[in-house]
Amino acid sequence: MIHQSKLQIQCNGRGTYDITREVERVVQESGITTGLCHVFSHHTSASLTLCENADPAVRRDLETFMLRLIPDGDPVYEHSMEGPDDMPAHIRSILTNLDLTLPVTNGRCARGIWQGIYLWEHRTAAHRRSFTVTVQGERAST
Repeated sequence: MIHQSKLQIQCNGRGTYDITREVERVVQESGITTGLCHVFSHHTSASLTLCENADPAVRRDLETFMLRLIPDGDPVYEHSMEGPDDMPAHIRSILTNLDLTLPVTNGRCARGIWQGIYLWEHRTAAHRRSFTVTVQGERAST
């Protein structure tokens, strides 16, 4: 059995956005109890991450690290069509994940207790982001 849905997430600029509930809703709607959930980003300047969900300082520290590693407006970048955060956003998305695959157990994503699914927006401006969520596997026997 395969079930596929599209998610639209509104972002208010750079940072992480918890999309765990939205992904879990797709898994529950699929009726699949055992299998895999694949989440794919349709963007080149935003990514996905499975990250600490208890302390938001972890995600802020990751953002600080990325800013230090890949600064906006670095003159070494040739591509800056959409502003000084354009090329850094592309680099960030390539170094992180454009997709995630999680096991589905008992009709839910089998995440660790401190893990959440996050959209990581790498642009400073607001964007609406699209994702395809594909759930495949078996439904419970009746």
